[in-house]
Amino acid sequence: MTESSGIDSTVPPSGTGCAECLSNDGWWFHLRRCAECGHIGCCDSSPAQHASAHFAESGHPIVRSFEPGEDWFWHYGESQYYDGPALADPQSRPADQPVPGPAGNVPTDWENHLN
Repeated sequence: MTESSGIDSTVPPSGTGCAECLSNDGWWFHLRRCAECGHIGCCDSSPAQHASAHFAESGHPIVRSFEPGEDWFWHYGESQYYDGPALADPQSRPADQPVPGPAGNVPTDWENHLN
């Protein structure tokens, strides 16, 4: 993949957690980073699935995991994993951030709410 394929390696992430979940007291299981604009959204296992909603709204097809130690890319349109370039730091959510997160918003029966 190249920068012209929907990846802008110069754009930093929008924050350290799902932008929409943080704005409405939601919670997430894992985080994904839009490779084009840096938007951080929650994964499709999360209740709100904000990363794929961002793709549907923006047309930005490529995300990268925003989890520590993971550097894989996913192309929503092709339903395929890819390797890609290093993106602007930070590369992941803070390692001390709980999973699921954020702290204080996750229900005790969170496993029953995963997709």
